[in-house]
Amino acid sequence: MATEISGTKRPGGRTERTRLAALEATLELLGERGYAELTVEAVAERSGVHKTTLYRRWESAEGLVAAALLMGAEQEWAVPDTGSLEGDLRAINLELVRYFTTPGERELPTASISAAFLSPRAADALREFYVDRHARSAAAVTRAIERGEVPPGTDPVEPVRVACGPIFYRLFVSREGVTPRDADIAAKAAAAAAKAGVFTATGGGTASPPA
Repeated sequence: MATEISGTKRPGGRTERTRLAALEATLELLGERGYAELTVEAVAERSGVHKTTLYRRWESAEGLVAAALLMGAEQEWAVPDTGSLEGDLRAINLELVRYFTTPGERELPTASISAAFLSPRAADALREFYVDRHARSAAAVTRAIERGEVPPGTDPVEPVRVACGPIFYRLFVSREGVTPRDADIAAKAAAAAAKAGVFTATGGGTASPPA
């Protein structure tokens, strides 16, 4: 469920090429400068799209950032399928750790989250991005239900939120950094809670037998 918010698979055409040039330049500058220092003029210079076109279509730097963040939902991404819920959650978490800690990669997702605190439109766009990621990630829990690994009626998204939550907490709240071991512990805890029925409607049904 990494916040990889660049790229697209839409067909070509002049209008689409203009859109891609503008929004990809926006993402580049967001990662380099952060939201507060991003301007329409800088996007125009980087993309080669005239600033009047940018203002007409996106109105402001905030509009450009919001549209650029939504590009992540266009990417081809599927939740890992390792054969177990714990393995799938671990793979999701390790992807997050890599994306948010690797120099040259971490700048954009970090700036994207920072933008969401400064701009309501960016916050809405990031929320929509995660709605899409949650919908795709639900397949991991659905598979676990079908295998009998977790109880029927388990919420298809909550185990993923609970697994990823400690990663974001360490990165953006406590600021203590995050490691692959942290990712593994969080995945184990979320999978164990799911097996125990914590994420069913009753919130604590009959626990599944140990795997």
